Amino acid sequence: MSTPFPFTAVVGMDDLRLALLLNAVSPAVGGVLVRGEKGTAKSTAVRALSALLPEVPVVAGCRFSCDPAAPDPRCPDGPHETAPGASRPARMVELPVGASEDRLVGALDIERALSEGVKAFEPGLLADAHRGVLYVDEVNLLHDHLVDLLLDAAAMGASYVEREGVSVRHAARFLLVGTMNPEEGELRPQLLDRFGLTVEVAASREPEQRVEVVRRRLAFDDDPAGFAARWAEEETALRDRIVAARALLSEVRLGDAALLRIAATCAAFEVDGMRADIVMARTATALAAWAGRTDVLAEDVRQAALLALPHRRRRNPFDAPGLDEDKLDDTLDEFEGEDGDGGDDDPGPDGPGGGGGIPPRSGPEGSGAPGTPHESGSGQDDTPVEHDPEARDDTPAEAEPQGRTGPAGAGEQSAVRAAEPFRTKTLSVPGLGEGAAGRRSRARTEHGRTTGSRQPRGALTKLHLAATVQAAAPHQRARGRSGPGLVVRRDDLRQATREGREGNLVLFVVDASGSMAARRRMSAVKGAVLSLLLDAYQRRDKVGLITFRGKEAAVALPPTSSVDAAAARLESLPTGGRTPLAAGLLKAHDVLRVERMRDPARRPLLLVVTDGRATGARTADGADPVALAARAARLHASEGTASVVVDCESGPVRLGLAASLAADLEGTAITLDELRADSIAGLVRDVQRDVRQAQAHNGRPRRAA
Repeated sequence: MSTPFPFTAVVGMDDLRLALLLNAVSPAVGGVLVRGEKGTAKSTAVRALSALLPEVPVVAGCRFSCDPAAPDPRCPDGPHETAPGASRPARMVELPVGASEDRLVGALDIERALSEGVKAFEPGLLADAHRGVLYVDEVNLLHDHLVDLLLDAAAMGASYVEREGVSVRHAARFLLVGTMNPEEGELRPQLLDRFGLTVEVAASREPEQRVEVVRRRLAFDDDPAGFAARWAEEETALRDRIVAARALLSEVRLGDAALLRIAATCAAFEVDGMRADIVMARTATALAAWAGRTDVLAEDVRQAALLALPHRRRRNPFDAPGLDEDKLDDTLDEFEGEDGDGGDDDPGPDGPGGGGGIPPRSGPEGSGAPGTPHESGSGQDDTPVEHDPEARDDTPAEAEPQGRTGPAGAGEQSAVRAAEPFRTKTLSVPGLGEGAAGRRSRARTEHGRTTGSRQPRGALTKLHLAATVQAAAPHQRARGRSGPGLVVRRDDLRQATREGREGNLVLFVVDASGSMAARRRMSAVKGAVLSLLLDAYQRRDKVGLITFRGKEAAVALPPTSSVDAAAARLESLPTGGRTPLAAGLLKAHDVLRVERMRDPARRPLLLVVTDGRATGARTADGADPVALAARAARLHASEGTASVVVDCESGPVRLGLAASLAADLEGTAITLDELRADSIAGLVRDVQRDVRQAQAHNGRPRRAA
């Protein structure tokens, strides 16, 4: 067994260590979600925690880790009244991102059931993690249905399996820890709410602390056992403190004043539902037990709010998690001293987060406040644009005067804010795919309606019973079966094929040139793209963003699952200059070529947001910019890329260039107004209103509806 990095040797990350320890003291807190940039020792800290947990007494031979002192009366391996006991270290079970539902919850052994007539249940990872730690790295990349199953089991403390004629219930109480890099995509707000606590981590910007991190890591890699031995005393002391806090937990008193502070805080920050109140109460109680106290103080409530509320305040996917600490302090001050347990009491050196090397938040050297902006860079292109007389020909006469973005050259205008997003009509890729599960286009998936059967490729997961019987029936005489019953062999088994929905790669190609730079129009365009990004988030797509203006196109955001990163790049997008439409389409072709090699199963949807104008100098062969754009569009069409052109042309005179571009792409063109999901219904309402007004004006009687 490999030696884990000592928990007490982790440098900084005070919030992370405190959140993990509170869950170790009280698993009812509900786990912790660790958000942070790559390379910040998220996984190292989680794995180190498992070595701190006390040994677990279990019933010998029980696959579900029943406690011999209080065995589960409904354990599938029970009853355990006279079973001998044993002890083992607490397990840390890792759930791979690519795990199947059967691997997570367990399943019927179908081959034994058909060949031997035995309903044999094979436990999954939830059973292995019972009374231990279940760790999900990159939890934001886990399929939604697996996350739902995982969080349901964590909330109920049990796993229920109902499938293929087997009905099993077993205990599943574990410390749930998920880690994620927000750059790779966010969890849905409904799933975020199911994690008890959340912590934002970032690498320290202090050179001395970074040096210490490197020094300890190198020392551990050179001699893991020797390094662990040097920290053994601190590890033992922390393990003993966890045991003592667990024993004290039942004696902690959560007074009415503390409950009032919790309720007032949740109400002030307008969190949805009551789960936040419950989690804060449990966290504050665990904080008091960790500090060796039996009363919950105002400081406990404050620390609980900082850990339990930031991820519950998001109102849409583009909101950054965070908490206004000044507002929190003002709220708590209103209820200070209600029953004498307010801020006047000194919690001592072992107060909330104190002692054991786990101090409270310590500014930039710690994990950072949840509201601190992510330091991944804005990603916008701030390269100055050269002055070009031709650029002025593209600038519409109705464009309002705008400021400059710093020292940018002529033709570049300041970024404008996006209009309010709206619900868009469904855009999908035609045909039937086999990509990652999502909610956009039709695809063959593991979940969905059954459409047929096939021979299994590898392990059988979804049995198509009728097809299996049909395959086995013609061979019964040859297999010696003359009476009732059915002899089924392995090559008779048929896998059910199902149809559901997949997520696609939605690649945005956005025109940011002078012809699109009118402030009102660009605001509407950004609002439309933001609406499409929100739709991509809800449908579990990957997104990429390419912009073109001036003389070239640029990849503002490489394909990623983080649509909020794309929204941030879009918001700061400057405009101005000529319209190199062909360059934008060719850049999109390059990006799609690379993505096809990385993930051939994920089908792309190209969304070109432009008015269709193209300007610039002619090429050596005499081709003008419009012809170059048409040539680049036909390149996409030849490869079968599904395309949609969002026509942003406005004004009384329309050239129809976006529609021509859509024809070259062999895609469809829709206007900004048609992009709205309710555009057709709105058109019908407008027509009905005009008819009623005309009838009223002419004095004609109206027919009853």
